[in-house]
Amino acid sequence: MYKHIFGPVPSRRLGMSLGLDLVPHKVCSLNCIYCECGKTNNLTVERKEYVSYEEVCEELDHYFSNNPDPDYITFSGSGEPTLNSRIGDILKFIKNKKPDIPVALLTNGTLFSDKKVIEEILIADLILPSLDAASEIAFKKINRPESSIKIDKYINGLIDFRKEYKGKIWLEVLLIPGYNDDAEDLKLLKTAIEKINPDKIQLNTLDRPGVIDNIYAFSKQGLQEIADFLAFENIEIIASTKSRKDKKSYRKDMETAIMETIFRRPCTLDDLVKILGSHINEINKYLDVLEAEGKIKTMRQERGVFYQIAKK
Repeated sequence: MYKHIFGPVPSRRLGMSLGLDLVPHKVCSLNCIYCECGKTNNLTVERKEYVSYEEVCEELDHYFSNNPDPDYITFSGSGEPTLNSRIGDILKFIKNKKPDIPVALLTNGTLFSDKKVIEEILIADLILPSLDAASEIAFKKINRPESSIKIDKYINGLIDFRKEYKGKIWLEVLLIPGYNDDAEDLKLLKTAIEKINPDKIQLNTLDRPGVIDNIYAFSKQGLQEIADFLAFENIEIIASTKSRKDKKSYRKDMETAIMETIFRRPCTLDDLVKILGSHINEINKYLDVLEAEGKIKTMRQERGVFYQIAKK
């Protein structure tokens, strides 16, 4: 059982993706209202070796010796990976060991104003930062940042990164009705995107219940209207979660384990992590598919969001 690597998981965007988690659960610089991993436990911008470089490299060595190569190795997990001060060293280790496997970084991009962070991640093949708002009010409303993070500094960090980075940047924008979608917010967002000039924009919305009540997803038509307004040359709406089942890494045994567990009693995401012994991000991928197929449903109670069998 690995502590810091998970999967490979059926990623919507990256195929068979081996995940690396470089911070403890929910150590992050943002506390986004939509986060499917739950609320942030440690809201911080402090960089340190949250997860041991040696332990991560040992696990990767073992994985590489006993498994076929994944399509991607992805820095993701349940917090902000650039908070780990050894991320650059781990990237170099992977590139030395497996130079032919592309490496992706899923990040909120809030630390890109730090030149050292930029230097450390330049050898990654694909960076997937997020930017959900370009006004201070909407940014605080939807992303709830650590107090030192200001929207102008955040956007300028992404602009500076684009100037130095030679790989691909796919910028994800997650939209929630009533939070970051009024006319002025979208106008500011469009201006910021044009300045950042990523290779691709990916529009997304809520998949499953977020951290707070009374937030809901955009319709596909609503997302398309916003895509038309942004008018970026390369923009896509993230595909339905059902397509994950087409990935060769999709495991029927994991789907069965989840269904059998919640058949006996409804469980929260944390419950499933503890019972099944898998990483939170891995279980999340399967919950997305099962809910999209109408096999499970959610209910919010005092202890959080519970998953249960959807009765036909």
